[in-house]
Formats: sequence, structure tokens, C-alpha cells
Amino acid sequence: MRETIATTNAPQAIGPYSQGISYGDMIFCSGQIPLKPETMTLNQDSIEVATEQCILNLKAVLEEAGSSLDKTIKINIFVTDMGNFKQVNEVYAKFFGESKPARACVEVSALPAGAIIEMDAIGYR
Repeated sequence: MRETIATTNAPQAIGPYSQGISYGDMIFCSGQIPLKPETMTLNQDSIEVATEQCILNLKAVLEEAGSSLDKTIKINIFVTDMGNFKQVNEVYAKFFGESKPARACVEVSALPAGAIIEMDAIGYR
């Protein structure tokens, strides 16, 4: 029932973890920072660009597992500056619209690789 999710459409893991794990119909996506999958470089010229890249990375993992953003039930967002909350919400709303998953957003002192945002997700298929 437990399956490792791996796709080249999302950044490869930069540590000892999987991009995602499915267990039955549930999909648990590891945290995604705004890495471009093709170059493994940060895509964070702005918080808006970084937020979009995180969501696209999660989308790729979910789709590899047979799911989608509209089947996301929980998202955690970690930002290094809560002053960016409004901009994060504006980008986030473009992707989730009426599908509003449960969510938390917290400020942290630092994220891997110098990222300014990280997101993880739980979805279903």
C-alpha cells in the first residue's frame, strides 16, 4: 500500500527523503522550496515567483501520484518573512481558488538552501 512518488518534473530530493509518499488514497508531499527542477537552482526573484514555483513543484508530485491541486486537503507554508503574507496569498489563490485546502502559514528563521518559502501538502486520489 505504501508507494514512493518520484518525478523529474519536480526538484530531486536534496536530502534523505522522498518527493512524496502515497499510502492508499492519501498522498504526502515533502516540503518544496522554489527550486527549478531542470536546473536545481532557486527561482525566487520575488516572493510571488518563489510561491508559484513551490506550488508548481507540489503539483508535479501530486500529478505523478495520480492526483492534482484540486484534491489537496492540507498545505503548510513556511516563510522567512511574514511581511510577504499578502503576496503569498495572492499567488496561492490563483492556484486554489474555490478548492481552498486547510492551511497553516508560519514564519521561520531559515529554510534549506537559502529559500524564502517552503510548502508541503497532503492530497488524495
